[in-house]
This record gives sequence, structure tokens and C-alpha cells, in this order.
Amino acid sequence: QVQLVESGGGLVQPGGSLRLSCAASGSIFSIYAMGWYRQAPGKQRELVARITKSGTTNYADSVKGRFTISRDNANNTVNLQMNSLKPEDTALYYCALKRTLTGPNYWGQGTQVTVSS
Repeated sequence: QVQLVESGGGLVQPGGSLRLSCAASGSIFSIYAMGWYRQAPGKQRELVARITKSGTTNYADSVKGRFTISRDNANNTVNLQMNSLKPEDTALYYCALKRTLTGPNYWGQGTQVTVSS
């Protein structure tokens, strides 16, 4: 079993910042990648940002230049610094972990991010 615990969501005004964190524990023998997805009401879950064990990152076009993902391999944590937040960033944000390239994602419970004035 893999457990992912997210923290850091909340309510912020447009233009503000939030930092999400995710700590992984349990049956982690190796980690290929960790990342963040989000799902807004009535929409499909989408990738926000991902980082591999080697440090390779990829971002959704909508967040490039505003969000930064980082990872602490020693502590199995991943963070998402979100700046210049927009109302359209409002969603439930999920932490995800892949142990192998072709394996499934393990998911956290999600943390709500609401951007509103």
C-alpha cells in the first residue's frame, strides 16, 4: 500500500500564492515520478505538473511560468508552488505517484484550492 497525504490547499484571492505539499509513505520501493493533477467541477482530471526521480519536469500549458514543482527524494515528498493564481485554477488538487514508468498512479485524497475574490 502507498499512502499519499496532501496539505496546503485553501482559499486565496486572484493573484495570490499557495504551496501544496504531498508526503508519500508505505510500500515505496522505488518512485519513477510524483506529480499533481486537478479536477474542477464538471471537468476531467488533468495533469498540472509532474517530476521524475531524475528531476525532469513537465507542466500543463495553462500553468507554465506560474507553478513550480519540486521534489525531495530523500523524504519522498513533492511540492507545488503556485503563484499568480487565477479563478480558473480552482479545483480539487490530487497528488499522484508512479512507482514505474508503465505502472498505475497512486492517488491522494485531494486538497481543495479555491481562487476567488
